Amino acid sequence: MNPNVQSLKAFLGRADRVALVEVAATKGSTPRDAGAFMLVSASAIFGTIGGGQLEYMAIDKARQMLSPREGEMAAKRPEGVASEGTAKVPSAARVTPPGGFAATLPSRGRETRIEVDEVCATLDVPLGPEIGQCCGGRVEVLIRLVDRTIEERLIAKAEAEEAHLPHVYLFGGGHVGQALAASLALLPIHVVVVETRSEALQDMPETVETRLTPMPEAVVREAPAGSAFAILTHDHALDFLIVAEALKRDDTAYVGMIGSRTKKATFRSWFLKSAEGSEAEFNRLISPIGGSAVKDKRPPVIAALAAAEIMTALASHASAANAFEKAMAG
Repeated sequence: MNPNVQSLKAFLGRADRVALVEVAATKGSTPRDAGAFMLVSASAIFGTIGGGQLEYMAIDKARQMLSPREGEMAAKRPEGVASEGTAKVPSAARVTPPGGFAATLPSRGRETRIEVDEVCATLDVPLGPEIGQCCGGRVEVLIRLVDRTIEERLIAKAEAEEAHLPHVYLFGGGHVGQALAASLALLPIHVVVVETRSEALQDMPETVETRLTPMPEAVVREAPAGSAFAILTHDHALDFLIVAEALKRDDTAYVGMIGSRTKKATFRSWFLKSAEGSEAEFNRLISPIGGSAVKDKRPPVIAALAAAEIMTALASHASAANAFEKAMAG
């Protein structure tokens, strides 16, 4: 299971009461697009709708809605037992009780509108100097108390997104491999670290999949279309085998190999003469990974540059695939 799904289930399981804060509509420049969401309990937050004053306003309104009416806590919990849905709520969050609340805040002709009933609130907010943000757009935020139906929908959506995450295969668990795995583990992708040495997989982040195999090049053949491959093993000959296998596929988003210009030239000669590769296939190889603009060979720096490069390639590939599908459908 993807760690994001696990974290979502854990958050929902811990809190007695939760509010869903969701970007319902946007206009102009905004921090997040429609569909972005966060969950708010009395003492914790899961996700983000972009930060800044907009998010603070939404959190405050969500916690006002979470504040129980008189007598509700006694009915929900035995006397003296704290509830996450009621504990640690700032006094400011209790000023406006849920139900029948509506207000407008002046904002130079583009007022902020807040409408609330007992289970739902709508914030229509201009992102300008009036609230301390300068994005320039406008965001409509929908806040709802989470019931069983919403909870099930959130989990189903997270699981569906997990099933469609792009795959990144990282071959090699050395110093750069460890650093790159740590960087990639933070991103919305499915990371698979492939190694021939068991000890090289011991300190990998918990959120990445690891595979121990004597034939890592075989993993390339099994990867789904649109995958990215970063090759940086401890053995140049093994690098060459894996890269050659990846370049033979015409559906990859990225094929990158760590190394120098000399290593790339040596690979090219071998690939064209001994591996029956073509010049067109070779030209798809990115080497060295991370580019050459930053002259820094420290593993964490290489990892940061390579992670950005891989994410850019995945986004570009996805955009091209979507454009092709639209063209075929139209």
